[in-house]
Amino acid sequence: MAVTAMKTPGVYIQELDAFGNAVVPVPTAIPAFIGFTAQTNYNGKDLVNKAVKITSLAEFNAVFGSKPPQIQFSVSAIAETPSKPAADAKADPKADPKKKSADAGTAAPAAAASTPDFLIGSNGYALNTTTVNYRLYSAVRFFYENGGGTCYIVSTGGYDYSLTGLASTKPFEDALQVLSKETEPTMIVIPDAVELKDTTETDLAKKYALCYTLQGELINHCGELASRVAILDIPGGYSEPLVGTTSVEGFRNAVEPTIAKFNSYAAAYYPWLHTTVNQLTDISYKNIAAASYNVVKTMLQAEFPAITDPKTKASTPNPINKYINALFAAKPSADGITQDKADGVLKNLSASYKLLLKHMLEKLNLMPPSAAIAGIYTTVDNNEGVWIAPANVGVQGVIAPAVKVDHQAQEDLNMPLDGKSVCAIRAFPGKGVLVWGGRTLDGNSNDWRYINVRRTLIYIEQSVKEAASAYVFAPNDAVTWVAVKSMISNFLIGLWNQGGLVGPKPADAFSVSVGLGSTMTGDDILNGKMIVAVKVAVSHPAEFIEITFQQEMQKG
Repeated sequence: MAVTAMKTPGVYIQELDAFGNAVVPVPTAIPAFIGFTAQTNYNGKDLVNKAVKITSLAEFNAVFGSKPPQIQFSVSAIAETPSKPAADAKADPKADPKKKSADAGTAAPAAAASTPDFLIGSNGYALNTTTVNYRLYSAVRFFYENGGGTCYIVSTGGYDYSLTGLASTKPFEDALQVLSKETEPTMIVIPDAVELKDTTETDLAKKYALCYTLQGELINHCGELASRVAILDIPGGYSEPLVGTTSVEGFRNAVEPTIAKFNSYAAAYYPWLHTTVNQLTDISYKNIAAASYNVVKTMLQAEFPAITDPKTKASTPNPINKYINALFAAKPSADGITQDKADGVLKNLSASYKLLLKHMLEKLNLMPPSAAIAGIYTTVDNNEGVWIAPANVGVQGVIAPAVKVDHQAQEDLNMPLDGKSVCAIRAFPGKGVLVWGGRTLDGNSNDWRYINVRRTLIYIEQSVKEAASAYVFAPNDAVTWVAVKSMISNFLIGLWNQGGLVGPKPADAFSVSVGLGSTMTGDDILNGKMIVAVKVAVSHPAEFIEITFQQEMQKG
């Protein structure tokens, strides 16, 4: 009760605040995923372009669907297994250099185009997707395999298996508009972005033009809000041509935000990864394109030829053939064999069928790394802190990187002339597959070169911003200045104690200034401005460790 209300004799109790306001740390590991989902409504409510917060994979399955998308594959028979003239020419030290160059530019691509994905005897078969490879479902599973937690999902629509590729960035741009109104997400991941491609093009700049455009818009989104970072995939980052533009070069040449400084709000990772996210139970005859039924049927029947009676020399059809015929029949056979039953029998008895499904599964398990990286950011933040670089950390659920990156190859990835650093993912004997890079796309900046530095500043800025909002319209005087300075200093002392700021004592790790003659003039106060200046010494990672050895003379 206020003192001015004392009008009647008696005893009055007045409670005084002993402690000032405190800065409450904002969460740092809340990614938002954008993409297509199996279900677009839940409990009678439309999910499209709605930011839905989930806390587990089980919740994602319940809300957005637990069945993986049925990606269709065409199976093509290749009459002859191609030889390797280009590889032999490159390896032959006696080969004419001019002829070798010509071979590399002409013969090699032709061989690659007819290279089978797998062999059955002397027959080769090639696999190609005939529908859009909707990636959000697998990406969320990959995220949780790598320590993911709370995240947001924005559905851009359901699956359309009549499409061979995504042809518009609008659904994703609309989703970004939705997320611009959400304050909690700190990372944005668009796994389906790499499906924005023209499958008829071979030139990277034309093939992935829409993807590059979307990635530039994503960087702009993060830079304008200044409260989140973009985790980007390299389109086509799973195989490299013998000649021509590499996927990393194509990405660097095409992806550019409107303001160069926005590059510090994005990090790109390379290469793609062979994973174990999808299992054999996730794939079946339903993933075989109808146009390839005859090819697969012929392949399977070759494994089970007719049975010849050694005495009568009479031949009878192999009993397995009834399952092969039922596999591609629209209705159950006369024996009551359904497609699902035939699928189960052939998975057990047919080596050819198992090999086909295995290679289809390998294609599905070739995934861009962004979702796993979001999980790694979450794990590092929760276990150590946002100020720790999310690097030298193992990627879970991975067999191997799709492209082997060695020490020399990473030099250009890490320190290119244009500054657009790309974080490598490498396999090390005895250590597994590790994230071996921690730079933003603003690699030439001493301020914003490292991912953990950018994310730590976002963490400090957003935490202080939320706390300072309590003093909007407070008297712009010394009492308020002392309270604000004390509030921010206490928060930074706690951060310094945790190791987030560097310096032997707090005074060396940060400084907070506010007041007339210090950060403000009389005009600032008249105009309602309270200006607070905060300086912090953020921990930078030891990216290069140099150990010097030198011999010395024997002593004694």
